[in-house]
Amino acid sequence: MPASDPDCPFCEIVQREDPDVREVYRDEYVVGFFPSEPATLGHTLVVPRAHVRDVWELSEELAAALGRVVVRLSAAMKRAIDPQGLSIIQSNGEVATQTVFHLHVHLVPRFEGDAIGRIWPADTHYSEDQKDEAWERLRIACGAAKP
Repeated sequence: MPASDPDCPFCEIVQREDPDVREVYRDEYVVGFFPSEPATLGHTLVVPRAHVRDVWELSEELAAALGRVVVRLSAAMKRAIDPQGLSIIQSNGEVATQTVFHLHVHLVPRFEGDAIGRIWPADTHYSEDQKDEAWERLRIACGAAKP
């Protein structure tokens, strides 16, 4: 995995080459900053400093560092913004609405009546057979993933 990608806007932010970025946090592993078009006030992105395309390229070590900072910034957001709720969103691939292909976690403070609306469908219509098949496939894959 490359340390950076010259065509990646988040790599540019990590390298401090964007003077308009509202950075809120930086350590040896990650950077936290406001997106240019926040979903709500206080919306923050947390990105690895290394160019990691998506969760499938993320090492467990970097995932642990990223997770610690997500928790730390969530607490800071609670103190500073005092949201009524918090959505933590991380998407992988175009079909999941990933538009910048540098892994990032959205910390989105939520407020009654904000513009985001529902994230999950009200209901789904999967058969019990479909759910059982997916469950079996994932159980087997999880068994194979044990260290």
